[in-house]
Amino acid sequence: MIEFNYETDFQLKNEEKTAQWVLNCIEKEGFELGEINYVFCDDTYLHKMNVEFLQHDTLTDIISFDYTLGKLVGGDIFISIERVKENAKEFDVLFENELHRVIIHGVLHYMKYKDKTDQEKQLMRTKENDSLKLLNLN
Repeated sequence: MIEFNYETDFQLKNEEKTAQWVLNCIEKEGFELGEINYVFCDDTYLHKMNVEFLQHDTLTDIISFDYTLGKLVGGDIFISIERVKENAKEFDVLFENELHRVIIHGVLHYMKYKDKTDQEKQLMRTKENDSLKLLNLN
């Protein structure tokens, strides 16, 4: 089950198709969907969590808490809409594209993809791009 929650003035345009896309990406990697909760918030909300739970006094676009058990993918994913908007400007991409990249990024972490080293970052970006190719929200 995938749930979308909102702690800021934002609403996904198509929750059902987004959820189906995330499920398709999970299954493509050979995993099963458990329970994923997305929480869309602002910088203040996510910064407070970053300091409280991770001891990082920085702004970030996403924090994910992984509850995956074996091949059953699950967790809580918090996304700052403000950071996503800023990153979209910085990377000169559409907000929706950056948002979907971040949405799937957290799930890819649950499927054991990392992004600490340059090699890991390159593989993560490839997996994000592959996932974005599956996206059809029309």
